[in-house]
Amino acid sequence: MKRRTGTEEREPVPTNEQILIFDRPIHKVRESLFSTGSGFVNYRGLLNNCIICLLLSNFHNILRNFNKYGLLINPAQWVTISLQMGTLPAILSILCLFSVFPLLTFLLEKAASKGLLKERLLLILHASNMIMLLALPVGVVFWFKLGPAAGFIVMFNYSIVWMKMMSYIQVNSWCRCGQGGVATPTNNNHDKPLVQYPDNITVKDFCYFIAAPTLCYELNYPRTPKIRKIFLLRRTLESIFLVNILLALSQQWLVPTVMGSLEPLQSMDLLMMIQRGLLLALPNHLLWLLLFYFYFHSYLNVLAELLRFGDRSFYKDWWNADSIDTFWRHWNVPVHRWAARHVYYPLLSRGYSRVMSQIAVFLLSAFFHEYLVSIPLRMLRPWAFTAMLSQVPLALLTSLEVMRGQPGNVVVWVSIILGQPLAIMMYMHDYLIHNKL
Repeated sequence: MKRRTGTEEREPVPTNEQILIFDRPIHKVRESLFSTGSGFVNYRGLLNNCIICLLLSNFHNILRNFNKYGLLINPAQWVTISLQMGTLPAILSILCLFSVFPLLTFLLEKAASKGLLKERLLLILHASNMIMLLALPVGVVFWFKLGPAAGFIVMFNYSIVWMKMMSYIQVNSWCRCGQGGVATPTNNNHDKPLVQYPDNITVKDFCYFIAAPTLCYELNYPRTPKIRKIFLLRRTLESIFLVNILLALSQQWLVPTVMGSLEPLQSMDLLMMIQRGLLLALPNHLLWLLLFYFYFHSYLNVLAELLRFGDRSFYKDWWNADSIDTFWRHWNVPVHRWAARHVYYPLLSRGYSRVMSQIAVFLLSAFFHEYLVSIPLRMLRPWAFTAMLSQVPLALLTSLEVMRGQPGNVVVWVSIILGQPLAIMMYMHDYLIHNKL
């Protein structure tokens, strides 16, 4: 037998504690991981699984679309759509009207700042100007028979100008009445003194407000120190890329799906209507998300960077909204701020209840949704208005305590994903019948 030397390592002798470990109890009171009481929250692997399944499902739909329709992407048609602005008289009319109403607003405010107009007369003139600002573009769209795409662009821009002018009028009115007006910008590197009323009534100030990515007028805006060229280049390239992606996906995926959804709608086949609506939900929702990113992040940041506009809060985390009310406040911050500042709080100050003020905001929003859809299509249908009004009971439902958190967030997503395809199908059905296509 080989004898061990003192330099050799000896195997450790197990202690009594290590021997007795095999006899220890292995069971204790524990919850399963999926149970609420377990406190387990790390589902990252399942999230990755869902993402992979979603990608595979989308890839299947893409292959199915190409196998069924072939390659439908045709950039030449994009040029055709962009040229649907009509004849030269239509373009000149649109440009003239676009310039006249803001100019009248500025001249009226300039006269009021010098005491040349009484408040009552100023109110009548402003009201007439604002009514004409909304009404005359409607006549242009119908008279020159602009296409839906061109009509939407026209009505969208006139709606923005209308809200800007309303804000400009109200803020200057508050200044004249001594209710404020010299707002101190936050997080701002100002080297110049703050502007006070009526020194703000200048062409330069007015033009800056017209171009700025905001609907709310202020005498002093927060400004960034300089233009970040790399940031501007990124957002510009994003905008160009996303516009082309949106046009390509619409042509290849959305339009064929919409056209295929009309037959079951005409035959009132309920099951087929549901099936086609669900099929339309995916491309529509994807395009809606891309459009949101393009406009609220890429495009508005391009404008803000060029103008050194400091407030870039164009949206908040609407994807986490657990109520309809939170969603509308977070997904379109410029419009929410305008509605709160110029509709909601003024109504509260006049003695109206919070509920009545909220309903007024919803009614105004419903009007503009219908205005932006029905006029470009040149047919009056209540679907967009009805869809917006349906948000009121949904808002009341998701405001309940039991709906807070995940249940409310699910309701918000379902209303977005399924509500829009239904509205698209209804409008397309009526549009084809109205135009006998």
